[in-house]
Order: sequence, then C-alpha cells, then structure tokens
Amino acid sequence: MNFHSSPPADVPPQLSDLHCFTETEGVITTTMFDVPGYRVVRVLGAVYGLTVRSRNWAASMGMVLKSIAGGELQWFTSMLYSARNDAISRVVAETKARGGNAIICLRFESGDMGGFAQCCAYGTAAIVEKIDPNTEIPPQLAS
Repeated sequence: MNFHSSPPADVPPQLSDLHCFTETEGVITTTMFDVPGYRVVRVLGAVYGLTVRSRNWAASMGMVLKSIAGGELQWFTSMLYSARNDAISRVVAETKARGGNAIICLRFESGDMGGFAQCCAYGTAAIVEKIDPNTEIPPQLAS
C-alpha cells in the first residue's frame, strides 16, 4: 500500500523510498560555507524549497500503536525522506532558474504543523568556478 500523495522527486523506481536524493542536475550542493577548490563568482541570493505532507489517518493510528511497542515508525520515516527529497528537488530547480550552479550553506528544517509534516531546504544560490585543477569533481558533476 502506497501512502505517498506523490512519488519521491525523481528518485529512480528501483531505489527504496529510504534514499537520500543526490541527483541535483549538475548543481553542487554543500552544507559548507564554501566549495573547496572553487570560488564564488556571483551570489544569486537565498533559495528554498518547501513541501507539506498530510499524515494518513490509518498510518497515524498504526504509528500510535507502534510507538507503544517501540521501534522505528517506518511509514513516517519514508514520508520524511520523500519530503526532504522533494524539498531538495525544488531548491535545485530554483537555483537553476536563477542561473546558478551551486547551493552553499544548504540547510534543512522540518516540523509538525497540526497533523501536517513540513520540510524546507534552503541555502544560498551561487555561480562558482573551479580554481584548483587538483580538486576532485563533486559527485553532482561527474558524468
């Protein structure tokens, strides 16, 4: 039974829902303040991607029972992975729309809003260029 309101953002179907979204269409993403071996040519501003998911009533009841016994709430974990993947997909799309090739200082926020789970990915869109020829190509740019 699939409880997703929409499929995870461009995650290949052969992969589990519990998969960290890494296909960023050539946009470098990093939680660091800079990209080693690169320099920031231009800052394009703050970007973010949001998603809000409603909880499935039946799954929520099952989660209450599961929480009594202990253990991972797999449906909720899967939903949060999917929400983060969608948020990343949206922040990457916003960066590309502005002409950027990197998101620096990438962060996530998630929370509960009256029975809804929300996730936000945000960072600074930038144009970066490689300055150190010995720097390895980030996985997002490898072909």
